[in-house]
Amino acid sequence: MEGGGQRRMEAESSSSSAASSRVDPPARSRDLGEEENKVEENDDEVTGDEEATDDGFVPSQLFPLKDQLEKDKEDESLRRWKEKLLGRVDEHLNGQIEPEVIFHSIGVISEGCSDVITFLPVAENQSRVLFTLKEGSKYHFKLSFSVKHNIVSGLTYSNIVWKRGLKVDQSKEMLGMFAPQCDPYEHLLEEETTPSGVLARGIYSAKLKFEDDDKKCHLELDYSFEIKKR
Repeated sequence: MEGGGQRRMEAESSSSSAASSRVDPPARSRDLGEEENKVEENDDEVTGDEEATDDGFVPSQLFPLKDQLEKDKEDESLRRWKEKLLGRVDEHLNGQIEPEVIFHSIGVISEGCSDVITFLPVAENQSRVLFTLKEGSKYHFKLSFSVKHNIVSGLTYSNIVWKRGLKVDQSKEMLGMFAPQCDPYEHLLEEETTPSGVLARGIYSAKLKFEDDDKKCHLELDYSFEIKKR
């Protein structure tokens, strides 16, 4: 009995020691200094300011980009790293926390056809049929946009297409992370191919949407396009 009691006490002591030696995993942060210096934080609890998305991802707190550039300025290597990542955008920052994505135009690039560029926002009196393509054509969407105030991360687009009220196609693509810069970004989306055949011809309606990882919508565009006989 005495030996059994002693073994139980040793087992409990060993279990207690193992529990006290566990280290919590580091938290995801948008603080650039923390990313460079690999500061570890406890992320086991979700605060009221952090809302989980449908897929369980919890966006971390945003920090003003201007404050991040000012932080640790005496650290030369960190200052160079931030400048390499963001460029020289100090004069364009006003301390606003939320990033803003401004879309200037959307174009359709297809071999054998002239580029069709639509400036955004679409004018009220402009036709919603933004472009016409021949059946079986390969094409790309080309975007022109600017990012202001802060880094936008997880920028994603989704495109849903209907014909006569029936959903016929749906696509989604991650564009990535974009920092503020003086010149607009130009980005080509993945290549797509129009359908072929008699039933494929006609006018389609579609909805193009751009969101970041905070589920903030930066553009929602309802448009139409036409597929004609080759």
